[in-house]
Parts: sequence; structure tokens; C-alpha cells
Amino acid sequence: MLQRTERGKTKTILVAGGAGFVGSHLCDALLARGHRVIAVDCFLTGSEANVRPLLNHPNFRLIERDICEVKSLDEAVDEIYNLACAASPPHYQADPVHTMMTCVVGTGNLLALAEKHGASFLQASTSEVYGDPEEHPQREDYRGSVNCTGPRACYDEGKRAAEALCFDMLRAERVDARVVRIFNTYGPRMQPNDGRIVSNLIVQALSGKPLTIYGTGEQTRSFCYVSDLVAGLIALMEVNPNPGQPVNIGNPGEFTINELAEMVVAMVPTDSSIVYNPLPKDDPQRRRPDISRAKELLGWEPKVPLAEGLRHTIDWFAASLADEAKPARRAVPAGLNGHGKSKDQPGVSLPLGA
Repeated sequence: MLQRTERGKTKTILVAGGAGFVGSHLCDALLARGHRVIAVDCFLTGSEANVRPLLNHPNFRLIERDICEVKSLDEAVDEIYNLACAASPPHYQADPVHTMMTCVVGTGNLLALAEKHGASFLQASTSEVYGDPEEHPQREDYRGSVNCTGPRACYDEGKRAAEALCFDMLRAERVDARVVRIFNTYGPRMQPNDGRIVSNLIVQALSGKPLTIYGTGEQTRSFCYVSDLVAGLIALMEVNPNPGQPVNIGNPGEFTINELAEMVVAMVPTDSSIVYNPLPKDDPQRRRPDISRAKELLGWEPKVPLAEGLRHTIDWFAASLADEAKPARRAVPAGLNGHGKSKDQPGVSLPLGA
């Protein structure tokens, strides 16, 4: 039978996508718990700025690599979190083939690493596996309504295939694999151009530009603050025994896009008008998680209300946009780790086989 690392032990943890929006917050939380963290990121959507404060941390390593190319890791790891995939439509649709390969080949590579090292594995799946749902709210046993040939299929079907890989490896008792289905998440370190509704509206309001809403604005979403999500990810990784089934993590509070826009306008002094554009193809009309399973199995539920989370996010974006007008900071050159030495130098960073 698969064995879990003893809870409370200091662990070495690989975070794929560790320089991304959610991944960087996860790295922060794991380091705060005293663990050693290896972040792997190809910087397609991640940013060195997200992990810059960690680069000199003695328990942190940053490796620039695409998980589609990761074949080996010359370091024992206890856990692997796979968050490595573009998550917003403009980014994952920019190179749909690479998105699909990241979900399938990349996840397969990391599962192979987990099997080799006896590591527990957590796959970041998505509420997009439910497609434009015919069931509301969405429970984990709902099989979804996905257009497998549409423009979102590279992500939606890629994540469904990644889930299948995880559960096949789990049933074969080869990897202690866990799957989380993440609903809309927001907070500091989102990219201003990632195309998600929260960042779009905040950046537009702060910039004095018209607020863009797609469709009528009566479609709904549920918004989970990033700290709540990270707590849920860690809880799912640590729970014993393995749930053996996917777990929704999200905030069940449901808001129309129009309501969200009104909240942003109330918090950001702006004269921006609202502009309505056509709804993208296959865009879900309603999205709200049923989190009964997370409550029962993990003892988890979100704590940060939308108004509070929006205030933190608006403050972060305001500071970030102000910094753009200042002289650029000197970035750590590509290929350097937290000690300012090349990752190709032996004994300094952790080499990943190509």
C-alpha cells in the first residue's frame, strides 16, 4: 500500500508552477511551515517578481524548466503540487497544443517523479471540467457539459485527462495522487493582463478605462481569495487517508458579473463607464461550487468575504501599477537561483534531466 509522509515532519516539496499567482502563495505558506520548497516554472505565465522575496531563503530553490521537459530530479522529494498550466483563456488559448501537452505530458512526467520518489501528489484541476454546467451548484459527481472540440477544450479536456491519469495511478497503487477542482480564485500577484474578470475590472477602474463585461453581465461566478485556496490545497495534501475522489475548493458565494463590477466601482474612485461585449464561445453561464465534500473530509471552508478580498487585491494592483512608472529593478538573470549562481553549476541547484 502507498505510504504517506508523517504529518508534521519537515518535508522537501516540489511546486510546479511555483512562480505563478497561486503557486507563489503556496510556496510562501509551505516555507512558513518550515518545509524545503523547490519551485519549477517556465515563466510562460509565472513571474520572477512573485518569488523575488524568496530567492535568498535558505530553504527555497527556483528552477526554470517546462514540466513537459522534466524527466528526472536529482533530489528526493516528499510531495509534489502540480499547478503548472496557464489558467486564463487568453493565455491557454494562445498556444492550445502546448496547453494540452502541459496537462497530459507534463502531468505524466510529474506523476512519474512522484512514483520514483514515493511522493504524494496533488493535481490542480479546475471547475472548467464541468464546462457550461447543467447542474447547479456543481458537485464532484457531476460529469460536466464540455465542448471537446471548442476553443476552450485544450484546457477543459486537458485537465480532465490529467485527472484520469491521476486516478489511474492511484488505483494501480503507484502514486498517492489527490485531485482538487479549483474554482475562480483572485488576490495579489494576479497578472494585470491575464484576462480574468477580477483583474480586468480592477485594472480598468484604476486606469480610468471603461469596464469591460462580456455578455449581459448576469452570468454568475464564485470568487475564492487566494489564502483560502492555499489552505485548502494543503489540507487536501495532508489529509489521511487519501479521499480517492476529486474535491472542490472554492467559495460558494455567488455573484453576477454586474454585481462584481458595482463592488469594484464602489471601491475604486473612477468615472469609468461599463461596456458590454459579446460573450466568448462556451463561456459558462453559472459557476458555484458545492463544497460539502471539502467540509466533511478536510474540515475546510473559505474565511475571506469578497469585499475584504477585493480591498486587498485592489490595494496590491494600485501599488503594482504605480511601480510600473518607476525605474525597473534589476531582475535576477535567467538561470540563476537564490544564491546568485547558475543552476548549471554542480552542487548549487537541483538539476532536472531533459
